Amino acid sequence: MAVTTQVISFARGVPAPECLPVEELAECARAVLERDGRTILSYGSGAGYTPLRSLIGEWFGVHPSRVVLTNGSLNGFLLLAQRLARGQNAFIEYPTYDRAIKILLSSGATIPAVAVDDEGIVPEDLENQLRQTPSPAFLYTIPTFQNPTGRTMSAARRERVVAIAQAMNVPIFEDDPYSLIRFEGEPLPALFDLTGKQSIYSSSFSKTISPGLRVGFFVLPEALAEEITEAATSTYITPVLLAQATVHEFITRGLFEPNLRRVNELIKARRDAMLGALEKHFSGATWTRPEGGYFVWLELPVGTNAKEVIDRAEGVTAVPGPEFGGAAHALRLAYSFASPEEIEVGIERLAAAV
Repeated sequence: MAVTTQVISFARGVPAPECLPVEELAECARAVLERDGRTILSYGSGAGYTPLRSLIGEWFGVHPSRVVLTNGSLNGFLLLAQRLARGQNAFIEYPTYDRAIKILLSSGATIPAVAVDDEGIVPEDLENQLRQTPSPAFLYTIPTFQNPTGRTMSAARRERVVAIAQAMNVPIFEDDPYSLIRFEGEPLPALFDLTGKQSIYSSSFSKTISPGLRVGFFVLPEALAEEITEAATSTYITPVLLAQATVHEFITRGLFEPNLRRVNELIKARRDAMLGALEKHFSGATWTRPEGGYFVWLELPVGTNAKEVIDRAEGVTAVPGPEFGGAAHALRLAYSFASPEEIEVGIERLAAAV
């Protein structure tokens, strides 16, 4: 009889099931349905649930009219790409989020890649490339706990990148879903704040509450917010108001901060387990050491084919570097889903396949 090996997934940035506040969300959903069900179960504004837009506006110090809620932040990314990047140059980091690459390309954009190092975007490369590219649509960046590398752009780099972009009149599109998943170190200012709240900011509640609720949000210049709201209405008529109202109830009940502390503790244990397992089982390789977020970027010796290593690994999944525009000898490891015990076993299996 064949023995089935349990598959350990390092492939997707998904929170472990125990991170999800199921009972609390059920209570919040029931409360908003009983209180406001006839409204949130019908059609509504394409910009989203008004009380949650107002709350996010307070968080970011902007008028609620600049806040657009979407069915996950990726949905909003698609609307923005179709509006701003079609037939245009949209600068990205190298490597970057694989789904961002796919959306931009499918929207008809050209995606020049800017070099990054351990401190984030390399300012000299950004400046040189922008000088050669007239009127790009935007610069897309994940400055904090980047997907796929886990790196964080340093404070000095943030100021340089903003200064260069503003001097060349290039909009910044900041994707920031991970910054609250911080285990250590001090928070850094968002690029949004460094631009005087004039750039595009995107985040979601997928990592801090639940991905299945599909509640993302954008803070946009007011005219662009109106355009994206119109595009959203034309695309899906209304967002999922029940989910957005449930998130609002969860926050106003005072559940968000305690839940975030709990989630960070659970995911930190997994980050620590992965870093410890890499130290124990890998030699001749290098990897990032993120202070938060979901990902470690592992670089095997040059000449090693990471995809072949993953294919050989017994019961382990991960994503090879080229999926993100990265090197063939690199791979992304997500530590957010597997248990610490599974992470130890999975890293050992992966090392044995090198």
